[in-house]
Amino acid sequence: MLDPSSSEEESDEALEEESRAVLVAAGGSQRAPPAPAREGRREAPGRAGGGGGAARPGSPSPSVLSEGRDEPERQLDEEQERRIRLQLYVLVVRCIAYPFNAKQPTDMARRQQKLNKQQLQLLKERFQAFLNGETQIVADEAFCNAVRSYYEVFLKSDRVARMVQSGGCCANDFREVFKKNIEKRVRSLPEIDGLSKETVLSSWIAKYDAIYRGEEDLCKQPNRMALSAVSELILSKEQLYEMFQQILGIKKLEHQLLYNACQLDNADEQAAQIRRELDGRLQLAEKMAKERKFPKFIAKEMEAMYIEELRSSVNLLMANLESLPVSKGGPEFKLQKLKRSQNSAFLDIGDENEIQLSKSDVVLSFTLEIVIMEVEGLKSVAPNRIVYCTMEVEGGEKLQTDQAEASRPQWGTQGDFTTTHPRPVVKVKLFTESTGVLALEDKELGRVILYPTSNSSKSADFHRMIVPKNSQDSDLKIKLAVRMDKPPHMKHSGYLYALGQKVWKRWKKRYFVLVQVSQYTFAMCSYREKKSEPQELMQLEGYTVDYTDPHSGLQGGRMFFNAVKEGDTVIFASDDEQDRILWVQAMYRATGQSYKPIPASQAQKLNPKGGTLHADAQLYADRFQKHGMDEFISANPCKLDHAFLFRLLQRQTLDHRLNDSYSCLGWFSPGQVFVLDEYCARYGVRGCHRHLCYLTELMEHSENGAVIDPTLLHYSFAFCASHVHGNRPDGIGTVSMEEKERFEEIKERLSFLLENQISHFRYCFPFGRPEGALKATLSLLERVLMKDIATPIPAEEVKKVVRKCLEKAALINYTRLTEYAKIEETMNQASPAKKLEDVLHLAELCIEVLQQNEEHHSEAFAWWPDLLAEHAEKFWALFTVDMDTALEAQPQDSWDSFPLFQLLNNFLRNDTLLCNGKFHKHLQEIFVPLVVRYVDLMESSIAQSIHRGFEQETWQPVKNIANSLPNVALPKVPSLPLNLPQIPSISTPSWMAPLYESTNGSATSEDLFWKLDALQMFVLDLHWPEQEFARHLEQRLKLMASDMIEACVKRTRTAFELKLQKASKTTDLRIPASVCTMFNVLVDAKKQSTKLCALDGGQEQQYHSKIDDLIDSTVKEIISMLVSKFVAVLEGVLSKLSRYDEGTFFSSILSFTVKAAAKYVDVPKPGMDLADTYIMFVRQNQDILREKVNEEMYIEKLFDQWYSSSMKVICVWLADRLDVQLHIYQLKTLIKIVKKTYRDFRLQGVLEGTLNSKTYDTLHRRLTVEEATASVSEGGGLQGITMKDSDEEEEG
Repeated sequence: MLDPSSSEEESDEALEEESRAVLVAAGGSQRAPPAPAREGRREAPGRAGGGGGAARPGSPSPSVLSEGRDEPERQLDEEQERRIRLQLYVLVVRCIAYPFNAKQPTDMARRQQKLNKQQLQLLKERFQAFLNGETQIVADEAFCNAVRSYYEVFLKSDRVARMVQSGGCCANDFREVFKKNIEKRVRSLPEIDGLSKETVLSSWIAKYDAIYRGEEDLCKQPNRMALSAVSELILSKEQLYEMFQQILGIKKLEHQLLYNACQLDNADEQAAQIRRELDGRLQLAEKMAKERKFPKFIAKEMEAMYIEELRSSVNLLMANLESLPVSKGGPEFKLQKLKRSQNSAFLDIGDENEIQLSKSDVVLSFTLEIVIMEVEGLKSVAPNRIVYCTMEVEGGEKLQTDQAEASRPQWGTQGDFTTTHPRPVVKVKLFTESTGVLALEDKELGRVILYPTSNSSKSADFHRMIVPKNSQDSDLKIKLAVRMDKPPHMKHSGYLYALGQKVWKRWKKRYFVLVQVSQYTFAMCSYREKKSEPQELMQLEGYTVDYTDPHSGLQGGRMFFNAVKEGDTVIFASDDEQDRILWVQAMYRATGQSYKPIPASQAQKLNPKGGTLHADAQLYADRFQKHGMDEFISANPCKLDHAFLFRLLQRQTLDHRLNDSYSCLGWFSPGQVFVLDEYCARYGVRGCHRHLCYLTELMEHSENGAVIDPTLLHYSFAFCASHVHGNRPDGIGTVSMEEKERFEEIKERLSFLLENQISHFRYCFPFGRPEGALKATLSLLERVLMKDIATPIPAEEVKKVVRKCLEKAALINYTRLTEYAKIEETMNQASPAKKLEDVLHLAELCIEVLQQNEEHHSEAFAWWPDLLAEHAEKFWALFTVDMDTALEAQPQDSWDSFPLFQLLNNFLRNDTLLCNGKFHKHLQEIFVPLVVRYVDLMESSIAQSIHRGFEQETWQPVKNIANSLPNVALPKVPSLPLNLPQIPSISTPSWMAPLYESTNGSATSEDLFWKLDALQMFVLDLHWPEQEFARHLEQRLKLMASDMIEACVKRTRTAFELKLQKASKTTDLRIPASVCTMFNVLVDAKKQSTKLCALDGGQEQQYHSKIDDLIDSTVKEIISMLVSKFVAVLEGVLSKLSRYDEGTFFSSILSFTVKAAAKYVDVPKPGMDLADTYIMFVRQNQDILREKVNEEMYIEKLFDQWYSSSMKVICVWLADRLDVQLHIYQLKTLIKIVKKTYRDFRLQGVLEGTLNSKTYDTLHRRLTVEEATASVSEGGGLQGITMKDSDEEEEG
């Protein structure tokens, strides 16, 4: 992400100088060859280059190092590096072998296995296989959509690939992102009875896990988890040794040599080494105080404080060491059992008068095992006699073996005893059972008395037994073994000659035991037989042990050594050189002296545990010398530069940690924390130095692309800041100038790093991973900006910095987005349509970016939501340039850009912070003229279509599509061959055909209604954010719809009137479909006006009321015209009947003609032809109207008026002939017409009140009278057509 600054190069040069000083102090070559260049420099993730990484012990690339250097110098550098690593490893293994300050933490979060590129590719393949249906996992469509979104947006993201490459991703990160995604999806799903959303979430997560693991890995997963659990928890010493061999590049052979040379398995030697180190540190502090050679501090008075801090830290370490229980060491010595001393008082162990031992303090406890095997040479008893043995430790209980026959005196019995005597007396006796009647005790056959010590042979040997006088068993032997264990407090024992001034004032041989009472208290004790307490004792504090030459005046003992203390000298002598060396080594460990005694002869090499010699001890010694390890073992740790060494150790450890298989984010493992803690405590590494180095390393890794937990940076920075400002986070009050200067440099560098990460927050923390990292980064930035630890920085200053970062972030995010979309090429070369298409795609990407920011990063910026809004506005401002360029390139009156407005407006209006913001207003300003122009053209187009359409209208019924496409937005239907503003044609579009359901209005009217509805729906779908303009658009469209529908109604009425005028007035008239279509146009206009002309909110505005009144009046007019036409036909029928009026010439001729013709042919009944024709006319027109007119209410009105008008016309016609008797033909025709008309209209639903009106009653009475008159004058002349017959017929 960032290139390392030049300051790092300078720090590496400083490392070279420090490395030379370290080796000189360690007793290395005084020629001080140059240190290896870039010692410990890591290999940055994704970056070529060398690096002495933890798992890569090799030296840096020769091609780099050899520039300007010859081969010998390069070899010297490599050798220098190797020696530094070996010296550091010696210090580390001592910390592991005998820790007394730290323990492995058990409360650290367990780190997950990191994902690599191969595993990411495998995951992609598994999810792709699921989406392709190649797995056995059953899933519904909703889950598949969620997985598809996860696959496309997350798994295929290049940001995720970069995070995986940097080692900051684990399986849990992938799972959490999916879980967060589906939680939002499931919340949006409708509720299902009996199925909770928690159940759905659990099921989806289980299916995700199944896809993630894959079928072939199901059996392997438990093994990987077990390995992960073990390696991230407590490690054994052997595992820690192996880990730091890898970290420091130590070979196995080198480790073995150092292990044996350092006597790491000897706890006494390690404790003694610590005591010597602590004593050396105290002496160094005293020397520094005496010579006044201090580091440079920020205040002069800190120099004295520094000495006190050194002394206090050493005293605390002494107290910690003293609190440890005395142990044998070895495998039983567990790290987990260590406890830090909680005693706040510092112990001055060096004061001899502080602790005075009594004889009871050094009482030891021994365990003896006596195993009796067999007896040889038993001849004095018969073979069949019973024999047995007893055993006892004098002063204790007596035990007995099993019984055996004298012929086979074998037992193998073990007796266990406990004693406090360092020199116990063991008695074993052999008995045989007495057979005499009066015998009270069994007979003793022999006995043996032994004086074992802890150094005695533990193997079974034959011992000659003491037999009674006159016994035949002169050669009686018993085979037994006596094993006397060495208690932990007993460090060495054996016989020595001794002579002192205060104790052991007589030169004689005594049995001595070196007893350890505590970690700092040892005593030389001499014991007599069968005594628990020592005869005399001498505390070893303050003594110095060394080899001496033989004293001629002392008889006894050949190899001399002494223990010297101011005012006292004690001389010791042993019988052989080996024993002397063992004693001197044991006392050397006990005294804690810095001077190491060297024997006169180096020929003998001894077992570090102080027992018998190892068979390969000489081999180890030879190897040790051969490989030149002695300088590292013998180097005085107090003279080493531990600040440099720890810096190197921490760097190498962090390199190793970041390159292992765990997603650690910079956190050390528990074992690594333990070793680093122990090193700092034991060798006095200052806490501030430790955290400054840690900060430097973490920042360098972060700058090179690694994912580092900002919590780590925050903790270390807070520690250093607290220290530098005198708050003593670790109890250290002194602050050096170097620490302060380094802190200021790191503070500035860290501030730059954090600002850069916030500017790249989408790429440093993709999809909110690591969880909470961005929020922690912002919190750390606020901490870094503070001038000191007490004064909080003003919120406005933090906000100002974050605002600047987010402004950069907007530019970075948009630049990368345009590079991904390749928008620059499009803007320079592509066609207008291509430009618009690419800008639309870019807008979708921008919205997706901002939605991801809101979803994954808004919580981190919750303190400054307005800054995130400003970031989005800056982001859209950059988009504005490309959008304006694309829109300017569009041809005039092109409506393809409306989807862009809808896409952006729908996103912006739902964001409370961006709605009507700067970009939103700019978007509106661009599209206001376009919308106005579009509405103007649509209005003109619709007006033209009405004019031309009605001129050429055929009034053929077409399908009603206005209600079938309520949500069709005009610009969003590219599949339709329709560009509304340019439509001149009034023909029915071809795409309407499949929508037919029933006949309805004309093509022109339906086209009009669809256009008006679609236009209003389009404008409504724009969701114009500015309320005033939105109301203006709505009012204009409502007014337009009112005017257009009014024009449509008027043109339809005119066409209706013309059509009726041309229609026939005879009974041949059949209502044409065009007339019904016109009727339906008005019906549709009535329905559409409610939707198209009324404003939202249900208020009946003037537009709607006006057009509604117009439609109602027009419907009344056309009903009246249609009824008038029907009445005219009836009047024509009645006019024909008028020919039969009584007294007319035409009537007599017609009557005579009919009578004459009836004699020769079958003449139809008079009146039937005319009546039947009219009745057929009525019925067929009723059926036509009922079938083709869609409004029932209008049909009922029409039929009511038609019936009433028909009855009125007939009534008027009869009233004109009130004084004249109707001709028989007239009567028959009228009776049939009236009765059939009455019945047909009743069947059509005309109400009884209308049917049985006064007119009908008058008509009915008149026809009844006429029928009666005709019956009297011409009996049977009506031929059965009567009013009565007709009624019965109806009833029947």
